[in-house]
Amino acid sequence: MVEVRFTLRQTLRVSLLLLAALAFAPAYAGSDEVIVDEAWSRASIGTSRPGVVYMTIRNEGNESRKLSAVTTDLAARAEIHQTSTNERGVSSMSRVEELEVPAGSSVALEPGGLHVMLMGLQRSMKRGESFSLTLVLDEGVVEVEVPILGFTSRGPER
Repeated sequence: MVEVRFTLRQTLRVSLLLLAALAFAPAYAGSDEVIVDEAWSRASIGTSRPGVVYMTIRNEGNESRKLSAVTTDLAARAEIHQTSTNERGVSSMSRVEELEVPAGSSVALEPGGLHVMLMGLQRSMKRGESFSLTLVLDEGVVEVEVPILGFTSRGPER
């Protein structure tokens, strides 16, 4: 028999986490209508630079859905960003507060456009590994397992 002992502080932390999870469970029941296809990321050089995630988000429902947040334990912050290029060829990125996925349609997050930025990486992103990403929608959440491809990858091979 294995005996496991916790300090009072550890016990309180676990208890608070479980209570929080139970309190928010109904609000985050999941979304059967929103499907993520071909999620992928690139390997990182250490943790000092941000990571990136690309995917296609499909809404098979009859109502528009809004993506308001993205979370992962891989990074301190995950944000939706849009890359745009002006008439002089200068590219810049800006944060997107909310991303609408119209009913019966899809939104592509791809290089040079919309994407998820992973800031404050907690560990290096290594080719061949994967990590969990949670998309927080107005109607539930979608959990995605994101494979990490090579540094120079342009997407999953088809």
